[in-house]
Amino acid sequence: MMTADISARLTDFPAGITAIDADYVRPRLAASHLVVDGGRAAFVDTGTTLSLPNLLGALAAKNIDPADVDWVLTTHVHLDHAGGAGALMQALPNARCAVHPRGARHLAEPSKLIAGSIAVYGEERYRSLYGEIVPIEEARMLVPEDGERIMLGSLTLELIHTPGHALHHYCVVDRDHHRIFSGDTFGISYRDFDVDGREFIMPTTTPVHFDPVALCNSVDRLMNYKPRAIYLTHYAEVRDLARLAGEMKHRVRAFADLGRQHAKAPDRGQRLRHGMYALLSRWLDEHGFPGDEMKRHWLLDDDVELNCQGIEVWLDRGAA
Repeated sequence: MMTADISARLTDFPAGITAIDADYVRPRLAASHLVVDGGRAAFVDTGTTLSLPNLLGALAAKNIDPADVDWVLTTHVHLDHAGGAGALMQALPNARCAVHPRGARHLAEPSKLIAGSIAVYGEERYRSLYGEIVPIEEARMLVPEDGERIMLGSLTLELIHTPGHALHHYCVVDRDHHRIFSGDTFGISYRDFDVDGREFIMPTTTPVHFDPVALCNSVDRLMNYKPRAIYLTHYAEVRDLARLAGEMKHRVRAFADLGRQHAKAPDRGQRLRHGMYALLSRWLDEHGFPGDEMKRHWLLDDDVELNCQGIEVWLDRGAA
C-alpha cells in the first residue's frame, strides 16, 4: 500500500536520483536512494523493514513497476541501511542484492546481526526500530569484489570497498555523472544542521569496526574520483566536498584523540560522552548553527551514544 503522503517523503535530484525518507527515528535522518536510468531502477540502501511502504510508494509515484528494479545495493549491513533488504527483495521479482563479501552471510542468515543490534539497542527498542528481519536467498545476491562494475540501464556503477566505518562497507561510484553513494563512509550531514545552505559533517563511529586510519583513507579514495556530489544515507546530497572531506578527516582524528585521552579513565564512558557532545557543539558553534542546548541534544544524543560505544570497542581492541 502506498503511503498517502509519499510526495512529502521524496526529494528529487538531477539525473534520476530520488532520496526517500526511510522514516527511521525522525524525519530526514535516514534515506534510501532510488536511482533510475532508461526505465531500470536500483535502490541504494533500504532503511528498515518498516521503511518498505515508503520505498514501494516511491516506485508507484515514479510509475516504475517493481519488476523493473534490477538492484538493491546495500552499502553495508547495519540495519538502518540494510534491515529492510530482505522484505524489499520479496517485492522485487527481478532484483539482485549486492552485499559486501564480509556482510553477505549476515543477510542470508541474520540471527547474529539481530543479536548484535539487540546488544546495542536493547530488545524493546530494537523491535520498535527494525521490525522483523527477512533473510535473502544467496542465489539472489551479488557479492562484489573491490572495484566490480554493474550495469543499471546505460549506467556503469563501480562498487568499491571502503573500510573504516565498517569492514563490510562499499560505496557506489557513478563516474558518468561524477557522483558517489557513500553510505556512512563520508559521514553524517543532517539537513537540520544546514546554515544558509552550508552543510555540516560529522563521522559516525558506531560499533564494531571503527578504524580512524582506514576511514580517512576511504574518504581520500572517494575524493580521488573527483565527485561533484555525494549522496549520504544520513542525509541525501552534499556538494561542498573539498571542505567537507577536510572537516570529516579532522573530526575522525579528533574522535580518536578523545578516545585515547580517556582510554584508562575509570569513568571512561561518561567522559567520552561529555567530551564528544562538547566537540560537536563547538563545531556547530563554528558552523553558525543557532540551535539551543535542548535542540542540540535532541539531534545529537543518539549519535553521541552510538559513536562512543564504537570508540570504546576500538579502544578495547588495543587500537590506542
